Amino acid sequence: MVKRQLPNPAEIFELMSFKTPELDGTKRRLEGALTISDLRTIAKRRTPKAAFDYTDGAAEGELSLARARQAFEDVEFHPGILAPAPELDTSTTILGGSSALPFGIAPTGFTRLMQTEGEIAGAGAAATAGIPFTLSTLGTTSIEDVKAANPHGRNWFQLYVMRDREISYGLTRRAAEAGFDTLMFTVDTPVAGARLRDKRNGFSIPPQLTLGTIVNAIPRPWWWIDFLTTPKLEFASLSTTGGTVGELLDAAMDPTISYDDLEVIRGIWPGKLLVKGVQTVEDAMRLKDTHGVDGVVLSNHGGRQLDRAPIPFHLLPQVRQAVGEDFTVMVDTGIMNGADIVASVALGADFTLIGRAYLYGLMAGGRRGVDRTIAILRSEIERTMRLLGVSSLAELEPRHVTQLTRMVPVAPSLAAAVR
Repeated sequence: MVKRQLPNPAEIFELMSFKTPELDGTKRRLEGALTISDLRTIAKRRTPKAAFDYTDGAAEGELSLARARQAFEDVEFHPGILAPAPELDTSTTILGGSSALPFGIAPTGFTRLMQTEGEIAGAGAAATAGIPFTLSTLGTTSIEDVKAANPHGRNWFQLYVMRDREISYGLTRRAAEAGFDTLMFTVDTPVAGARLRDKRNGFSIPPQLTLGTIVNAIPRPWWWIDFLTTPKLEFASLSTTGGTVGELLDAAMDPTISYDDLEVIRGIWPGKLLVKGVQTVEDAMRLKDTHGVDGVVLSNHGGRQLDRAPIPFHLLPQVRQAVGEDFTVMVDTGIMNGADIVASVALGADFTLIGRAYLYGLMAGGRRGVDRTIAILRSEIERTMRLLGVSSLAELEPRHVTQLTRMVPVAPSLAAAVR
């Protein structure tokens, strides 16, 4: 029998611990966010449906995005035992410069749509964290203003090849003059993907006030106050505005983009050159061998272009083996946890990029939300490395990771027989 007694008031008081209420609502929300998924939940609650769905959604059935995220979940780690890692080094050297963490902020279009601080918040947070920031051709902040927000850090520029080539050439020269050190030549957007959430929401740039958007705005007045009391939402580098995202992309992009365009840009751009949107081993090898680029970004555009596209994380080990160790390989799409980044580095990625994870933080709390995104990922990276028994990124190896397989390709011979 358990011996019972009357409660001792002194012992009860020892158990009582009351925190001082946090009056700053943004700080309170962000401190309660322990994962990127938590930030997404806050972002969804605070952002109008059309803007949130533009960020959160992907093309057609959204299979590419779902598969990319599933691929990271289907990772089995193999920790080493009795390998203490009291001092961690999460820094790396990428494309001739340093980064305090093995990830940077990916290029995102229409960023001030999600929250009015937009790219300024991203660039400022990247500067504080010591990681690269990438500005999109379809950004809503100018090249020069991003440089001002991150004057001493690393700024990268993502380039689309436009129908009017002189626009692309001019942006390339402006980025170089502003001191951006890396250009991402993007190849997976000859036409716009079918982003069905946007179509169903009647989403356009800039957002239009309709009965539906007004009703949706009622519980989110802060977003509309920001939107209506800050400079007009428009492209910082392009003059074309008005219409659905698909219409804008199809009007601006050129489906005839080719290796000739890559050669021209290589001749204009003085810094490091990446090709973003590579989805086959063969293309990665060809780029390394014949076109003088410094690296590739394995990406299916966050699942926003070709649905059922290859999973970049699955492609990573094959590409690394094919191109060797001296060619830069980055990966994006589906990264929602620091463990995803650790697994990518272990399987051969030199670097990774985050897109939606950054935007969820932005929508959840502006600049402070982006800082929180980086802090969450940093904590997850450090914890995963310690649990694996490694002290630096250089110690991560393929032996630390197994990619569990749900989708097994049909053998070519069998596929031919079926046809």
